[in-house]
Amino acid sequence: MNPTIENNFSYHAPKEGQLAKYEAIQDKAKELAYLIDAEVPKSREQSVALTNLEQAVFWANAGISRN
Repeated sequence: MNPTIENNFSYHAPKEGQLAKYEAIQDKAKELAYLIDAEVPKSREQSVALTNLEQAVFWANAGISRN
């Protein structure tokens, strides 16, 4: 059994203090998303920037929940 696979493909219920961390990351990411939406012309580049921001939030949340 590989512990990394077990950890990465398992549900991790939020522990005490984690929800506040998730919310803080989401709030800052949302602030940046609105800035990108307002300042970057509607384009493929804007779409990629927003997608990568979503990915950054996802991986930050995964880092909190998995560790």
